[in-house]
Amino acid sequence: MGKNFDRYFDGEGNIKEGVLEGNRWLKFLTETDNVYVNAERLESMGSLSGKETLMYVMKTLDILDEIAERDGLPAEEKELVATTLKWSEVAKGGISKERNAWREKGYPLDIHNIASAYIYRDETGDDGFIYTLIKTHGVIGQCIRGEISVSGNKELLAYRDDKEHDLQRLLFALNECIIRAVSEKIWESNKVSVRSLIADIASGQLKEFSPQYRLQRLCPGEMEFFASDVDFFDKEIFPKYELWYFEAALSSFDMGQIKTVLVNTLKEITKSGEEVEHLNFKPLSDNLYYDYEGKKHVNVYKKRIIEKYLLDASVQNVDISVTIENKSAFVDFKFSKVCEKLIEFCVEAERSGLLTFEKSIIVLYDMFGFRRDAFDRLNNEDKYLSTMNNVAKSTKDSVVDYVTGNSVVDVGSGGGILLDKLESRFPDKEIIGTDISTNVIEALNQKKHREGHGWNVLVHNFVDGTMGREVGSIIFSSILHEIYSYTEGENGRFDIASVKKALRNAYDSLGNGGRIIIRDGIKTEGNAVRKIRFKTAAGLDFFKNYVKDFKGLKDIPEEKKVLFTDDKSLTVSGDINFIREFLYTYTWGNESYAHEVQEQFGYFTLREYREFFEEMGASVIVAKEFLEPGYPDNLGKYLDLLDEKDEETEYPASNCIIVVEKSE
Repeated sequence: MGKNFDRYFDGEGNIKEGVLEGNRWLKFLTETDNVYVNAERLESMGSLSGKETLMYVMKTLDILDEIAERDGLPAEEKELVATTLKWSEVAKGGISKERNAWREKGYPLDIHNIASAYIYRDETGDDGFIYTLIKTHGVIGQCIRGEISVSGNKELLAYRDDKEHDLQRLLFALNECIIRAVSEKIWESNKVSVRSLIADIASGQLKEFSPQYRLQRLCPGEMEFFASDVDFFDKEIFPKYELWYFEAALSSFDMGQIKTVLVNTLKEITKSGEEVEHLNFKPLSDNLYYDYEGKKHVNVYKKRIIEKYLLDASVQNVDISVTIENKSAFVDFKFSKVCEKLIEFCVEAERSGLLTFEKSIIVLYDMFGFRRDAFDRLNNEDKYLSTMNNVAKSTKDSVVDYVTGNSVVDVGSGGGILLDKLESRFPDKEIIGTDISTNVIEALNQKKHREGHGWNVLVHNFVDGTMGREVGSIIFSSILHEIYSYTEGENGRFDIASVKKALRNAYDSLGNGGRIIIRDGIKTEGNAVRKIRFKTAAGLDFFKNYVKDFKGLKDIPEEKKVLFTDDKSLTVSGDINFIREFLYTYTWGNESYAHEVQEQFGYFTLREYREFFEEMGASVIVAKEFLEPGYPDNLGKYLDLLDEKDEETEYPASNCIIVVEKSE
C-alpha cells in the first residue's frame, strides 16, 4: 500500500480511529455499499475487491506527493490539488440512503465529476475554485479521447487571471495524477496533448478539435471514415451530447454498427420527450465483458447477437435499452432470460475445452440464424493467437527470407507476428494482412493503432477470388491446411480443390516475378505403418476419441487408418499419415482438441506440391520438408513412436517450405 493509504489505515487495512472526523470524503469512500468500477481498466472481472475507487484516490495522492517533490509544487497549490482529488470520486461512494438523497436532488451520480462537485458544495459550502476543479475533473482527458467538446472546460476560464495560482502548473499536476493513476502508458502517450490543451485553456482559447480528429480518437480501430460518418457525428452527436464510456463499450464494433446503435439511441430519446445531455455507455461496457482463464474478454456471444440485432431490429430475444435519468441516457442491450441462460451455458462449455463447446453453440447459432465463421475460435481466440505466435518461431520467420517485390500479403494473419516481422524487415514495402475472420481483423486493427504499425489488414479469402491487384509476394504460413479442413467444397470439407483454387487465385494476383511462399503441414509419401506405445491410459483414451472424431484423410480407407488397438500394452498401429495427423494434434493437448481434431495438417506430399505448381507454369524455387524439433521433445513425455518391428523410429516430417515464382 502507498504512503497515503497508511496515513488513514492500519496494517490490517482497517481505518484508523478518529481519521473520519473532518474527512467526510473518506467516509463516503469507505462507508459504501456501491461497487463502482470501469470495466475497461480491469485485467480481470474476478479481481474486483469493492475498494477500486478508494485505492484509485489513494494512488492519485501518492502521485501528487511525487510530483510536488519533483517539480517543487508550492504547498498551497498541492493542497488545492489534493482536496480536488479527495472529493472528485465521492459520487461513486456513499451508502444507499445517501445515494438516494443525492438522486432526489437531481445529482447525476454516473457523471461523477459533476455529482461529486455538488456533494462537495453541500458538505463544505464552497462553490469556488476547488468546486470548479472537481466539476471539470477528468474533462481534459475526455476531450483528448474525443468524448467531450473542449468547451467543457469553460468554467476554468474564470480563474486564468488568478494571481495567487499558476493555473497551467496546477492543472498539469492535477491531470498527471488523474491519468497516471489509471495507466502510466496512457499518460506517456497523452501528456503532450494534455499540456497543449491546458495551455489553450490558460490563454483563454477553447479551440475545438475537428470532427474528424474526435472521431479518430473515439474509434482508434477504424482505418478511415467516410464523409457521411464525420457528418453524422458533426451534426447529430458532438454539438448535442457528451459521451461517456464510448470507446470502452463500442470499440469492438465497426462504424456502421456504431452508427446504428447511436441512431436507435436517438430514436429512443426522441420518443421519451426528455432532455438529454449525456450519452452514457457504461451499462453496455460492463455487460460486454467476462472472465476467461483469469483475464477479461469481450463476450463474443453477446456481441454477435447485438450485431445481428443491428442488422435486423426484428430479431427476437434481444433489444436495445435506453434509460433516461438526470439528463443522461444510459445505453445497453437486454437479452431474454432464455438467451441469457444459453449464453452462460456456452461460456461454461467453452471453458471446459471439450467438444461439448462445439455442440453447445449450435443452439445459440440456430436461435439467431448465424452463419458461423469456420475459422472463428470465439473467446479463446486470444489464447490460440498467442499460441500460434509463439510456436515454431524460427521456421515461421524463415519464410521472410524469400519475399520479393514492393508488396507482400500475409494470408491468415492471426495474431500479427508475421506482419510485425515483415514490417521490421521491409520498412519500405507495403505490408498487407488478410483473414476471413472479422474477429481477427478487429483484433489486428486494434493492435495496429495501439502499437503504431504501418501495415494494413482486410477481410479476404483466396478461395473466393484474387486480390484484385498485383502484389509482389503472397505468404501462406500455416493457413492452407485450414482452408483444406474447413472450406465446404463440392465434396464437402477436406477437399483438395479448395486449396488448389486458393493457390490459383493467389498466383493470378502476382505480378511477373512474384512469389507464393508456403509454410505448412506436409503429407508423408507412401503407406507405411507406424505404432504408438502410450505411457499412460489417458493417452490411449485421447487416441480413441481422435479415431471417433477425426473426419479427414478421406483418401485412406477406414480399415487401414487404424490396424489395431491394444488396451493392455497401451499400443496402437495404423497408417503413417493417420498416425502423423494424430501426433501433431495430440501435441496441442486437451484444451485445443475441439478445434485441432477438425483439421488435417498434411494435404499434399512434396511431390504433389511440385507437380501442381509445375502444371500451373510456376517455377519451383524451394521445396523442402522438415520436422519441428519441439514436437518430439513434447510428445516424448507421453509416448514412444515405433516402426513395424517395434523399434523406436524417427518422427515423420511435420512441415514444409514451398517457394514458387511466377514466370515473366
